[in-house]
Amino acid sequence: MHIRDLPYADPGRPDLRSGPRLLLWLGRNQLGGQVKALLWGVLHMSSVALFPLAVGLAVQAVVDRSGARLALAGGLMALFGALTTLGDTMLHRVAVTNWITAAARIQQLLARKTAELGATLTRRVAAGEVVAVSTGDVEKIGWFVEALSRFASAAFTTVAVCVALVVYQPALGAVVALGVPVLALAVLPLLPPATRRADAQRDKAGRATELASDTVAGLRVLRGIGGEELFLSRYRRASQDVRRAAVRSARMWALIAAVQVLLPGLLLIAVVWYGVGLARDGRIGVGELVTVYGMVTFLLFPLRQFEEIAMAYSFSRPSAQRAARVLALHRSASPAEHAEGHEAALTGDLYDPVTGLLAPAGEMTAVVCGDPDAAGLLADRLGGHAAEAGAGVPSVLLGGVALDSVPLDAARAAVLVQDKDPVLLSGTLAELLDVPCSGAVPAGAALEAAECGDALDSLARASGADTADPMGARITERGRSLSGGQRQRLALARSLVTDPEVLVLDEPTSAVDSHTEARVAEGVRRLRHGRTTVVFTSSPLLLDRADRVVFVHDGRVAAVGAHSELLRCDPVYHAVVTRQTDEESDRELVESRTPATGEQIEESA
Repeated sequence: MHIRDLPYADPGRPDLRSGPRLLLWLGRNQLGGQVKALLWGVLHMSSVALFPLAVGLAVQAVVDRSGARLALAGGLMALFGALTTLGDTMLHRVAVTNWITAAARIQQLLARKTAELGATLTRRVAAGEVVAVSTGDVEKIGWFVEALSRFASAAFTTVAVCVALVVYQPALGAVVALGVPVLALAVLPLLPPATRRADAQRDKAGRATELASDTVAGLRVLRGIGGEELFLSRYRRASQDVRRAAVRSARMWALIAAVQVLLPGLLLIAVVWYGVGLARDGRIGVGELVTVYGMVTFLLFPLRQFEEIAMAYSFSRPSAQRAARVLALHRSASPAEHAEGHEAALTGDLYDPVTGLLAPAGEMTAVVCGDPDAAGLLADRLGGHAAEAGAGVPSVLLGGVALDSVPLDAARAAVLVQDKDPVLLSGTLAELLDVPCSGAVPAGAALEAAECGDALDSLARASGADTADPMGARITERGRSLSGGQRQRLALARSLVTDPEVLVLDEPTSAVDSHTEARVAEGVRRLRHGRTTVVFTSSPLLLDRADRVVFVHDGRVAAVGAHSELLRCDPVYHAVVTRQTDEESDRELVESRTPATGEQIEESA
């Protein structure tokens, strides 16, 4: 697999039963690349291992004063050197390709899962965990896949060298054959504590990343209340915890590396000491001793590969486990029951069986929730995102069809949910509004309905674009050059351009003034005429323009009607919309039920 072939048209269905199974699945899907790396690795290491044979021949030729054998030894050294260079170059190329290929496959799977879950992802997995999996964990998984083929070639070459030494010089070969397995297995008792320390470091790094992302996201608010130093001090402490954990982890891996240097050195000393005794007795020649010494020295290199594969697996196994946990999340409680087909466009009433919320087709329904968090969860549910995965919660129905039972593309095309804090991507305004849409709503009409005139002027001034063509105005990262209300209205225009069958808006005008809010409400009602629109809000200006208002209290629909009617007849709804406290609501209710005295009647007359 060449790098230019990425990303995959279909990355496949990974085995998510455990971290090791995910690693095994990656290896099987890159079997061709693994075999190539294995063959090039065997060529490279065999050439290195055979080089001492040529050196030993050269030494023995000098001792025997044989020019022909010296020339042969020189030719063999040149050949083995060329093969070593070729094998090393190609091994590095193929191994790195395997690394990048595995990392790209996992990243593509994570990107697809993120797009599938949408806003519910961070409700099931911490934001810092998602960032850590998509960055550091992907690197560690790719590292193991890359190191696996080099380890296999090192293991094959080591066995071959040990067998060759036993055949070439049985006495010394037996010492080497017995010592190498001991050296390879000597570090195994040190791996579990090293893995635990690495996991602790990774967990602390994930918490620090999450704290940093939260701090950056709320930096403007923190500066407003003077709290940025408090959060920065928390991040400094978290960063120091990560540093201390990294030092503890590095000490353990340094100990493993020291053992991998010390024990082979002891083996080398034992071989040389024993070999010198054999040479003194005349049982082996000087050239044979040099050859055996060189081959034992070569075995230090494969043992390094054993250390690396142990380290790579220790790091990649928990990383693969975390990646598998994220990839195993589903947007529905029962993904296996998804129906096939649904080629016809979804249309009809939108109904949530959990709360009893009904949004009739073609009408503008306003939803009032006393709890903003509950409103956000309900908005996600209406978009087909089940936050309670695996809890057996029934799906939202659109025209009688469960959104969880249709393909993701069909559900997204039918229902669009705009969060209360939408994100604007950097680029031109034309690129911002270049979204999948029906084509029935022009960009100009959407911008006009969302009252984006002042936002267009601000973009034109900031980017220096020609005001005659506002679509060329550039938007900075997350729209930071715009006010909160301007960003909110541009995001609303983007949603209106999409023109879905059902548009769900969560507090779309919370950051604008009342005059602008009234015009936006009228513009949305006019542009969405005949289309189903659900607006989560407590603004009287939006509620008054809705076809019907649904009041959701304690997780169930408590009242349905017109805004003015609910204000008059439902005291709880009145308290939520007018933002009264519980004491004020109770006092007003008591006063409305207290009969007027005669004095009050005379005054009113």
